[in-house]
Amino acid sequence: MRTATLTRKTAETEITVTVNLDGTGVYDNATGVGFFDHMLDQLARHSLIDLTVRATGDLHIDDHHTVEDTGIALGQALVQALGDKKGIQRYGHFVLAMDDAQIRCALDLSARPFLVWNVDFPTPKIGSFDTELVREFFQALSTHGGITLHLDRVHGVNSHHIAEAAFKAVARSLRMAVETDPRMGSALPSTKGAL
Repeated sequence: MRTATLTRKTAETEITVTVNLDGTGVYDNATGVGFFDHMLDQLARHSLIDLTVRATGDLHIDDHHTVEDTGIALGQALVQALGDKKGIQRYGHFVLAMDDAQIRCALDLSARPFLVWNVDFPTPKIGSFDTELVREFFQALSTHGGITLHLDRVHGVNSHHIAEAAFKAVARSLRMAVETDPRMGSALPSTKGAL
């Protein structure tokens, strides 16, 4: 089973993440940040990765630590669940349209983290949620998941739609990348002999 449960505890947050890469997109996320929970739900549903997140954090300060640390914990859980990465597709890409927004995503489960972020938002907030935290989440996910992640906003005028399209585009790309390739068998998808 390609599953993992990981708990990360700091002076600012305590987060437990459970993933099942071979799930059906079942989710149960509670971080105390409503919009972020909605985005995590989208990530699970559209990647078909079962995801449970429980987070408590210093929300009396702001949402930053909770969002960033959830990205860290989720990235680490993905690494655990992927194991030796033998037989996976490794690469994923998707162009996702949501109303006015179009987001292009390409990623590589390379163990070489790198984020290319060409997504800007027309407003600083979505409700009470700081739009800059979308990038913070994906930076943490990329760094701690060992993911080369490229995200580009092609179109978009509504900040909610842009953020949601980004999460869904990453989800669909992850779905592709973590799936096993029957032609690969148990081979590693690299000529280096290691990922």
